[in-house]
Amino acid sequence: MLQGGRKMLNNISHSQIRQTLSTYQSYSLETTTVSSSNETNTQTSASDSITLRSESSLSVTYSGNMKMNDGDKAKYGMLQNLVANLLKEQGIDTKIAIGDSEIDIADITPEEAQELVSADGYFGVEQTSDRIFQFATGIAGGDPSRIEAIREGIDKGFAEAKAAFGDWLPEISYDTYDAVMKKLDDWVANSQAVA
Repeated sequence: MLQGGRKMLNNISHSQIRQTLSTYQSYSLETTTVSSSNETNTQTSASDSITLRSESSLSVTYSGNMKMNDGDKAKYGMLQNLVANLLKEQGIDTKIAIGDSEIDIADITPEEAQELVSADGYFGVEQTSDRIFQFATGIAGGDPSRIEAIREGIDKGFAEAKAAFGDWLPEISYDTYDAVMKKLDDWVANSQAVA
């Protein structure tokens, strides 16, 4: 320590800004060191400033309340337009047949999309697994002895879908796969019981 030196604390400030998903904290500290020498009657000062900032964020995948706020609706609309435009640029129609009718994904609302993947929806587990089961058994000519080839084809298709989506699929995909396999097991069991 310098002879006759002293430290003065000029300013300490702390600021905090809280947002929905992120917290930012910032601390500033300013110090001034003044030293003097008795022999030459000189005084010098030095000033230091330190700013520390920390940032943390919370990643939210789902919330208990699945209602969209205005910002979410805008993001949904942007994503919907992006997907529709990408499909159109590739010459793919944005209309999808669902049973006896069709929907246009360029115009579908979040509520309509949720209804389509609900338990009773066209793209829900039950209806989708029924369509896959009917297709697979139809290709096999309704012959239960071809069950291993059917399972192999479904496994291959599932693996390709998973790879196409970066080795990740939503839970509904796994539920649909399980439902298809159960329907195949029941089909084989019923066929053997009749024979």
